[in-house]
Amino acid sequence: MAAGLTVVKVGGSLYDLDYLQGRLRRWLKVEAKGRVLLVAGGGAIADAVQRLDATHCLGDEKAHWLALRALAFNGAFLAVLLPDTPIVRDGAPLPIVDHPSDALPGVSILNAFAFAKLDERQSPTRCLPHTWAATSDSVAARAAVVGNAERLVLLKSMALPHGMDWAEAGRRGFVDPVFAGVIRDAPHLAVQVVNFREWHAPPP
Repeated sequence: MAAGLTVVKVGGSLYDLDYLQGRLRRWLKVEAKGRVLLVAGGGAIADAVQRLDATHCLGDEKAHWLALRALAFNGAFLAVLLPDTPIVRDGAPLPIVDHPSDALPGVSILNAFAFAKLDERQSPTRCLPHTWAATSDSVAARAAVVGNAERLVLLKSMALPHGMDWAEAGRRGFVDPVFAGVIRDAPHLAVQVVNFREWHAPPP
C-alpha cells in the first residue's frame, strides 16, 4: 500500500448526527490529505449483535464474525453518505483523480468483514482476537498497521484526556482494550482522537 495513507475511523456514536454527511465531507476536505481509508464504527448494530450474543450464548467466534458483518453494513451506510466512494477489502491504493461527480478523490471505505478474513489468511498470528475486547477501534488500527499508514484518526463523540497513554485509554474505555497492543506494531504511526461532535472547520 502506498505511503501517505490515513486511516479514519468514523465512530458509530456519530451516526445519529443529522449533519454527519456534510461535516464528514468537510473534515475530509480540510483535514485529510492524500489517500484516505474510512473504517465504519459499530454503533447500534454492533450493540444489537452483542445483545444477541448475551441472550443466545453465540460464543466469541460466531459473535466476532457477526459483529464484523455489522461493520461492513455500516461501511455501506457511509458509502450512501459519500456517493461514489469505493468499498475495498484491503485498502489497496486507489489513484487520486478528478471525478465529474461529487466523489472525494482518493477516499475509500473498508469492508471490515472482508478485510478481517483476508488478514486472518495472510497474518494468522497478528490478526485481531475473536473477542468483544477488539472493536472497530482495533479494526481501524489493524488496517493502519497492515496498510503501513502514516496516520490513524479516530472520530469519536469524546476527546482523549491530555497526556493519557493508550493502555490507560483502553482501561478507561476511550478506546478498546486491544487497541494499544495493535498500534505497538506501528511505532511511527501518528494516532489522534477527534471529538467530532465539537469539531469545526477552520476559517478559510
